[in-house]
Amino acid sequence: MLPPPSSDLESRIRASLKNVRLVVVKIGASSLSNEQGALDLSKIAALCDELVALRKRGIDVVLVSSGAIRAGKAILREQLKNGEIKNLQALAAVGQVLLMEAYRDTMAERGYPVAQILLTWDDFRNKTRTKNLINTFETLLSLGVIPIINENDTIAVEEIKFGDNDTLSALVAVNLKANLLILLSDIDGLYTGDPSSPSSRLIPFVEAVTPDIELLASKRHGGIGGMATKLSAGKLATENGIPMVITNGGIKMVLERIVDGEHIGTIFMPRDTDAKIK
Repeated sequence: MLPPPSSDLESRIRASLKNVRLVVVKIGASSLSNEQGALDLSKIAALCDELVALRKRGIDVVLVSSGAIRAGKAILREQLKNGEIKNLQALAAVGQVLLMEAYRDTMAERGYPVAQILLTWDDFRNKTRTKNLINTFETLLSLGVIPIINENDTIAVEEIKFGDNDTLSALVAVNLKANLLILLSDIDGLYTGDPSSPSSRLIPFVEAVTPDIELLASKRHGGIGGMATKLSAGKLATENGIPMVITNGGIKMVLERIVDGEHIGTIFMPRDTDAKIK
């Protein structure tokens, strides 16, 4: 059975977000590019303004950003037209430079340094590497640096690829013991059907990622993994006590409004929440 449109429990969970101290934000490539597929600097500037607003509230922020392969395509579209993995790796190598330059320059104008961290599955499978990674994150955050993460597409092969940054962002949130995971997309949240259909409605609150909820995932939601990977990320995060919100990255001041408790997007309830917020 699908959840009701809203509830007192949802309101209490959203209100509790005012106390978050560490937020992991993931943004998809489509939310950072224009219709031609090139990086849209105005969208990056708007996102950076949002991140700075959270930092000024004393909230630490870690950004997981897609967009490297798409940025590379805008430069090498004619030379690398097929989707072979070696070509995607080359596009990522070119595009990651463009992506980080855009973040670095934009955040520098706002007085904040950024750091690039590229990850693969192996970084979470090896306990020593994971511990070193956590230490690096903690040091960067203590220095006021905003870490920007992406999958290391340049070296990733099929057996070690995340395949999407939704899963990566959930793994980062869990290992850093974040208070909130936010997935910024080009749709407003989880719908009962195709988001473009007038008959579909937004589901504002998910108490648990059940088989009924998972059935809602479809390729019609778009993106590399579509809604299926977002639900997988939600399951991983919430089972580790972290609430997750899926919403539209184009909403003005969306990050601040989420942590202020506004009813935006779809919020996924963390396990054992009721005991924590009573």
